[in-house]
Amino acid sequence: MTHVPPQARPSDGCPVPPFTPVRVRGGHPWLRRLLRHRRRVLAVGLAMTAAALATTAPRDTDRPRGPALAAEESRERAPAETVAAPVRIADAAAAALLRPGDQVDVIAAEGPPGSGARPHVVAAGARVTEVPEQAEGPAESGALVVLSVPRATASRLAGAGASARLAVTLR
Repeated sequence: MTHVPPQARPSDGCPVPPFTPVRVRGGHPWLRRLLRHRRRVLAVGLAMTAAALATTAPRDTDRPRGPALAAEESRERAPAETVAAPVRIADAAAAALLRPGDQVDVIAAEGPPGSGARPHVVAAGARVTEVPEQAEGPAESGALVVLSVPRATASRLAGAGASARLAVTLR
């Protein structure tokens, strides 16, 4: 056990001599710096990952690159010209449920009801433009609905409406 001289006992109110603070040296200064600049480190890491993925991705040698690719893609995505196509739906009650802005699929059933003919979709995702008031008359004649569809689909709708009964399903 160490002997403490009587004049240095803290209980006597003896002043503590001045000394320089103790500093712990060593550690990893780069780790401290990383912790201070987390956002920058994250951005650099993401940029490096993106660069690595871009250089190792498989390349399509037959596809154009740069401005030629952008021009080709814009031609592919050119929106089809839409027209308003009036369609007579066989079920007037179903047409009464429709509102402008609804998206519907138009289905054609060939032949008389119950004949076992297989129905097929004539227009998928057509937007309802207008649902005119039904005129006084027999309910068997159906109801008129105006749809916004591409020009090619409008011609298919006109052909199917002449030879088949048309129905709609809401999307």
